[in-house]
Amino acid sequence: MYGSKNTGVAALDNVSLSCPAGTWTAIMGPSGSGKSTLLHCAAGLDQVTSGRVVLSGRDITMAPDSVLTELRRRTIGFVFQSFNLISSLTAEQNVAFPSKLAGVRVSKSDVRQTLASVGLADRASHRPRELSGGQQQRVAIARAMISRPAVLFADEPTGALDSHSAKIVLELLRTMVQTVGQSIVMVTHDPAVAASADTVIFLADGQIVDRVHMPTIHDVAERLARLES
Repeated sequence: MYGSKNTGVAALDNVSLSCPAGTWTAIMGPSGSGKSTLLHCAAGLDQVTSGRVVLSGRDITMAPDSVLTELRRRTIGFVFQSFNLISSLTAEQNVAFPSKLAGVRVSKSDVRQTLASVGLADRASHRPRELSGGQQQRVAIARAMISRPAVLFADEPTGALDSHSAKIVLELLRTMVQTVGQSIVMVTHDPAVAASADTVIFLADGQIVDRVHMPTIHDVAERLARLES
């Protein structure tokens, strides 16, 4: 709920959602449907005014900032559309930077292994301006993955990429789910991107109005068009 009791707006209304470990869930819906709010509440970035939020088996509904900060360091990873890389740092330094900022020691070998896992073993010393958009997003994913999070949250992770780069990133996310059991919760507006997930959740006016398992692009596009009409 945003605003006061009498004039407030329910950004999410009676939403109940479970994302099992080792699965990929996509969240879709028209503009203003509550997609980003749902993602932020699930990740502990926004606090709910009612209901419960359980993250990796831990109730974080009323968790203090100190607990949420620790969860962000060790339990969740967050990937943004805009990459948010530091231009003066190399790929290797960008991946290690949040951990160092949090006072968590990560070895150089761990950083390089994580970059290798996203196909960038030979780009460790390159700065963002020397990388393509797809490579920059993979650095951002490696940065989110260095702490081995239980859940990876992604907000429009391919929104700023060309189709070829987007395909590479989506294949990487699918590999992470299948090979290491990574859990992914992603917001997207693109039916082709959503169809890469195991399950697609559709929101409208803050409520879950539809869902589809093992989606195809046609399934997703048809349901989204129905919501936006």
